[in-house]
Amino acid sequence: QVQLVESGGGSVQAGGSLKLSCVASRVNYGANNFMGWFRQAPGKQREGVAAISGNGGDTYYADSVKGRFAISQDNAKNTVYLLMNNLNPEDTAMYYCAAGWSIGHRWSNADTYKYWGQGTQVTVSS
Repeated sequence: QVQLVESGGGSVQAGGSLKLSCVASRVNYGANNFMGWFRQAPGKQREGVAAISGNGGDTYYADSVKGRFAISQDNAKNTVYLLMNNLNPEDTAMYYCAAGWSIGHRWSNADTYKYWGQGTQVTVSS
């Protein structure tokens, strides 16, 4: 059974950085595999933050995080990372890792992902 386990969340001040990790068990990596990061703040819908294709050749970002966040993966470690720089209070949310296949331009649609982690909380204070 596929398992996704996130870590790396925490509390930081505005302008700070955090690096989230997602360890994926039993995920078949390949060109069609997509790993995504989503976030959900209280009272808001879950939104796509970033995604990366299985071969690492394609990355996708929400406009709100472009230039500040970077997604990467280490297939040998079955791990996907989300480096978050210059954090601001609007980035406060529960962050989730997700796995899917053949997603492409639908990367920000949560319904296209099959497996989800339990989430890790990120809190940014001003």
